[in-house]
Amino acid sequence: MSAPKMSLREGKKDDTLGRLVSELDAIMAASQEIPTEPGGWWHQYVCPEHHTELLFDELKEDVGRYDCPYGCVMEGEPYHGAWLVFRHQAMARFALQAAAVFAATGERRYGDYGKGIIVAYARQFPLYPVHPDAQPWMLKGRAFHQALTEAIWATTLLRAYVLLKDNGLDVETGKDDFNKFLDMLGSSMEQYHHILTVERNQPENNYTAWLNAALCCVYAASGDEVKLRSLLERKGGLLHHLEIAIQADGLEFEGSVYYHVFVLRAYMIAAEMAARFGIDLYAIRGQGARSMEGMLDVLTKLADERGWLPALHDGPYGRAPYSREIVEIFEIGYTKYRKPDYKRILAFYYKELNPESGQRDGVEYMLYGYPWGPDSVLPNKAEVNESGGRSWLLQDSGFAVLRHPDNLLSALVDYGPHGGSHGHYDKLNLMLSLAGLPLSPDPGTVPYGSELKKGWYPSTPCHNTVSVNRRSQNETAGRCLSYSAHDRVGTFISMAADDAYEDAKLKRHVAVVSDYVIDWMQVRLQEESELDWWFHFLGEPEAAGEESHWERMEQSVSLGDRDGYQYIKGIGKLRSEAASGIDEYKYASFRIRLTGERTDVGMSADDRMASISLLFPSESTLWQVESPGIATDPSVPMNGVLVRHVGTSIDLVAVYRTGAERAEIRWSSNNDNGSDSGNRVLVITTEAGCRTYELTENGLKEGETDI
Repeated sequence: MSAPKMSLREGKKDDTLGRLVSELDAIMAASQEIPTEPGGWWHQYVCPEHHTELLFDELKEDVGRYDCPYGCVMEGEPYHGAWLVFRHQAMARFALQAAAVFAATGERRYGDYGKGIIVAYARQFPLYPVHPDAQPWMLKGRAFHQALTEAIWATTLLRAYVLLKDNGLDVETGKDDFNKFLDMLGSSMEQYHHILTVERNQPENNYTAWLNAALCCVYAASGDEVKLRSLLERKGGLLHHLEIAIQADGLEFEGSVYYHVFVLRAYMIAAEMAARFGIDLYAIRGQGARSMEGMLDVLTKLADERGWLPALHDGPYGRAPYSREIVEIFEIGYTKYRKPDYKRILAFYYKELNPESGQRDGVEYMLYGYPWGPDSVLPNKAEVNESGGRSWLLQDSGFAVLRHPDNLLSALVDYGPHGGSHGHYDKLNLMLSLAGLPLSPDPGTVPYGSELKKGWYPSTPCHNTVSVNRRSQNETAGRCLSYSAHDRVGTFISMAADDAYEDAKLKRHVAVVSDYVIDWMQVRLQEESELDWWFHFLGEPEAAGEESHWERMEQSVSLGDRDGYQYIKGIGKLRSEAASGIDEYKYASFRIRLTGERTDVGMSADDRMASISLLFPSESTLWQVESPGIATDPSVPMNGVLVRHVGTSIDLVAVYRTGAERAEIRWSSNNDNGSDSGNRVLVITTEAGCRTYELTENGLKEGETDI
């Protein structure tokens, strides 16, 4: 079957093309050549002091100095090798951009520039050795430490090749070199695929998706339909990988939004190549939501009201290359499935890439967005969409989004599977958003070159959950005990983690109702232990009410020396004299004021503030803490509260509200031992009146009505 041709000349010519041409002219004027040295491992391109990614300018040559945004200067290895990764990837992207501009304009000089990069790499690739400096656990590449990085780079280069070829520019000069390159690349990718799926028996690995994508590009470039069809059907092929690596609810098994996008992008590249032989992989359907469409849909469920995707488990909080990847999959996704809700996420990430204008722009738009035609306008902030305002339970992956239409606060909870090598020790983690802005998010993670990658970000005290005896949780999966969502009443969930610690039972009950969020944590132990309840947040804390006040310490104190505790500073204490209805409990409250560029100028002062009320055992200590910040910039500390209690059990309740007005919370004084059923009764008082809540076998019960 003849391959369908890809051409952009029938697409509309707007400012996007002009900007791409201008960019490409500057790139070509820089006269950069491909590096003759292989790249290292990009994860090592990070400042060891500030833990931020080092700066990279794609138009500058390597001068042996690698700058941190805060002024630190790194020299030598491993930074040089990591810089080379960025340069190799930039050169491949230049080739793709040149191919896109050539396809849109027909100007030969752009096609020749892209072709020159491809020919140069074809000649250089056999000269790269199997990387001698790769770490022992890696599948070794030639142009890079990792075969994974090589696969990603190769797909960009080969996408440029087929686009040039489709538009009449073949790699005639050096064709033997190019064929040798394809043979070597295909042979090594086949070998790595066999090692991973057969010898190591890890076909579900996210590497596998990229080995498949690279091989599909090789077979499309060489016109080998037989090998491509065989690859799709085999163990670890795309069809098999979809069934074993994707949960029935549509999320990749590691529970990481980043690796979900990572795998889906590889699937879509494979589908793009398969389409050249008349194979429609975009239409494949596995059990449940196991499909490319289902994988896009689950992201719309996890995205907040603005379209921002949370950094669950391993994954960056934000970087431009990641934003481009998100834009790419949703540009393709909208073209294939035409779902308006995809445009909400596109609008957010185009704003990340183009802060001034939010312009829908760039190579991804040129290649995949033009088919939108007249339906090309992105939504503005005021537009309401279905997924962004609803509650969701992802039962297989173990996440739930809790919302109420009248409440500016929303919650995201994580109770599910650990997530393998990219999972975190974070069962029953609670993340809050305020007016569509992260208030207490998962902070994401940094590159592997930072000590915080393993030391802080996966640890239990990094998350809004409970730790016991200053240790991180075991690698475990929690479970959902009950879940219900009603627009009028609210969304309720009860979760449990039975094996997070030996001889410990953890339960958390969360409700999002019209004017507050209820968070009730229960821990039961076999013997007396130290229990720590964590709540990290973005913003500045201040005491609320005469009974509560902060005492800032002159010097910070250590709260532990391992499992993430070594990165936390105790900087003050919250004092309270308020009664709680039961003698052994106290009540305290404080406010958080959102600060910085994250807040919109159109938000009222109340919308930029949240109040938090706590009900806790009297003998507990309430610490104000500082810890490394979100992964975008760990050097900017994140504030938090730690409730430390020694005992065999704890019932700790927090109630979160929008604005400065707090909720008063107490245990019912009518029955110190609980209700008639033996359960403790919670009373919440606001200016609107009192409401009572009781825990039952089915979770939280409001008043006399089961939810």
